[in-house]
Amino acid sequence: MSDPGRTDEQEIRADEDVVRVRQLVRAYSLQVKLSLVDQTKLVTATSELARNTLIYGGGGTARVEEVTDGRRKGVRASFHDEGPGIPDVTVALADGWSSGKGLGLGLGGAKRLVDQFELDTEVGRGTHIVVVKWAR
Repeated sequence: MSDPGRTDEQEIRADEDVVRVRQLVRAYSLQVKLSLVDQTKLVTATSELARNTLIYGGGGTARVEEVTDGRRKGVRASFHDEGPGIPDVTVALADGWSSGKGLGLGLGGAKRLVDQFELDTEVGRGTHIVVVKWAR
């Protein structure tokens, strides 16, 4: 997978920043010609992740970029915070688990909506999540 160069970063410190992340993801999704269904899936997943970054991570950053893998194009979005980390990733990814503060989708739901999902977390050091959605 390679990065053709276009990248945007957005700090996540307030609700308005979550909206900006959604707008960035939508713009990139249009650029790589994701279907309307895939655009909606990616925007929904990244909205949940941006909100989690704000609520649980105390804020952080989002990075959105166009990526290629051979002939296919996609959108990669990464979220980084220096919050408390996720103490039990298995529980956090489980269906039906929610703290009640997010969109109700949870990490497991966000994971199902994208083609690639990577989570790196350490208690006391923060969380880094990367998702990719490929154009079909």
